[in-house]
Amino acid sequence: MKKVILRLATLILVLIVGSSIVMAEEDKPTASADVGVFDKYVWRGYELSDDSVVIQPSITMSYKDFSLNLWGNLDTRMDTTADDTTHSNQFNETDMTLSYDKEFGPVCLGAGYIYYGLDGINDSEEIYLSIGIDMILSPTLTAYREIAHLPSWYLSFSLSHSFELPKDITLDLAGSVGYYYADNADDFAEYNSQLEASNDPYRSFHDGLVSIGLTIPVTEYMTLSPVVSYSFPLTGDADNHIAAVNLYSDDSDYVYGGATVSIAF
Repeated sequence: MKKVILRLATLILVLIVGSSIVMAEEDKPTASADVGVFDKYVWRGYELSDDSVVIQPSITMSYKDFSLNLWGNLDTRMDTTADDTTHSNQFNETDMTLSYDKEFGPVCLGAGYIYYGLDGINDSEEIYLSIGIDMILSPTLTAYREIAHLPSWYLSFSLSHSFELPKDITLDLAGSVGYYYADNADDFAEYNSQLEASNDPYRSFHDGLVSIGLTIPVTEYMTLSPVVSYSFPLTGDADNHIAAVNLYSDDSDYVYGGATVSIAF
């Protein structure tokens, strides 16, 4: 299934690029590419790497209000044996996001579909809707719905702001909180303080994330963005759930960082 999705995404990219030949200059697609290097992979409060550096390349093609993004994760110290004695570099995740974003004055509405191609576990799919306001702190609310095998909602509310520094550098501050609402306990259970699954579905304010970073212009088309982030559970239920679900440890809060090189063309 992952190969089918990637081939479809590649075909769409080719069609978008090819269509630019017959379009006016203002209608041509735009593209960007990023490579991030981080000392930990954390997603929605869950630790998805085991004391290893991760490399995360990404490419985005946009045309008018539509965008297609391909993103991957290379774990440089992936466990290859059950007893954690052998490791290797493994490209263990490839995601595709199709999105549509439309501005109505200061309000931006978005919708999209995300396919998570995962190694070793079932692939995941989500659809989402978002609303953001172009004002101080850029408040944005996004609702995600998992539609593959873990029926649940994830709500995210985020704030961000950038301060201009000399030489076109910006200081970037961001924060977000998330809430999980699972449909049933069979697929997505709540855990007690002994990290034992209960018969109740997991429904709780889940994770908080704060980050501070810089955006540093390197050339006209290239930027370097170092960042430090802190991820933490918002409630006791979230603390239990994150610690129980994590594959590599029973931790539930993390400080991690890295840097991303971005190229626009």
